[in-house]
Amino acid sequence: MRILVLGAGALGGYFGARLLEAGRDVTFLVRPKRAAKLQGGLFVKSPAGDIKLDKPPTVTADTLKQPFDLVLLTCKAYDLETSMDAIAPAVGPNTAILPLLNGMSHIDALNARFSKERVLGGWCAISATVGPADEIVHLQPFHTLSFGEQDGSKSARAAAVLAAFSGAKFEVLATDSVMHEMWEKWIFIAAGAGITSLMRGSAGDIVAAGAVELSSAILNECAAIATANGFPPRSGALDRYTAMLTATGSPFTASMLRDIEAGMPVEADHILGDLLRRGKGAAQSAPLLRVAFAHVKTYEARRAREQRGSKVA
Repeated sequence: MRILVLGAGALGGYFGARLLEAGRDVTFLVRPKRAAKLQGGLFVKSPAGDIKLDKPPTVTADTLKQPFDLVLLTCKAYDLETSMDAIAPAVGPNTAILPLLNGMSHIDALNARFSKERVLGGWCAISATVGPADEIVHLQPFHTLSFGEQDGSKSARAAAVLAAFSGAKFEVLATDSVMHEMWEKWIFIAAGAGITSLMRGSAGDIVAAGAVELSSAILNECAAIATANGFPPRSGALDRYTAMLTATGSPFTASMLRDIEAGMPVEADHILGDLLRRGKGAAQSAPLLRVAFAHVKTYEARRAREQRGSKVA
């Protein structure tokens, strides 16, 4: 199976490197600047074992000409439009696209652009970042990738993807409930991003401030929206997410907060805004989520204004 990985950052770099380590046919689709850096090698630091790959295969959008069997999409939501343009030459009649974005609107966009039949559902659980020397740093032992057909059916292509991923040093799950799992993850991501960004602190900081009920409340708001859309979180998932957001001393912060603190772009519309839009009647009873979304959109507006000002100066 010929696999194209869009991006060689924290997600794409990690899972692509693990697949290359296992001997799979993997090529990274990257921008020219990243391609030049990768000529010096791709390095991963991980509790599961470090990786050093000399000159991993790369291609840039202007040189991508042939279809691949699988496209692993690991971009940020705000780069989705340009990413779809970039992968288009790689999408042939038998290509499967496996996105690892959070939320749901990317599924709608990919279905509209490439047809639902080519798009798998998928999500991953990993804590990773790009280090100061452009190495991929895997921060915690967990590294799970789950995928499946959107309609829950078992298919030959899903079996082929599972075979290609099996044997690499990460946990892979082929599931018949991937859309439900994606909704469950979205609930947690939105609640965690919303409350830690709004309060500008970790889950443990919020507990220490005596405001733990706010973390529980925003999680329940997100769960109510998922339920209104036909994807009620299963009890085990909701219990697990509640524990993560309300634990005393927890260092958990969402990547959205870390991006805000670094002055980076964020996925406000994709993670928070789209959940509110899908809320139906439940969105009217989600005051914390609405305030958190407004808070992050205000950050985006200020960031845009400051960037315009710096260009004028």
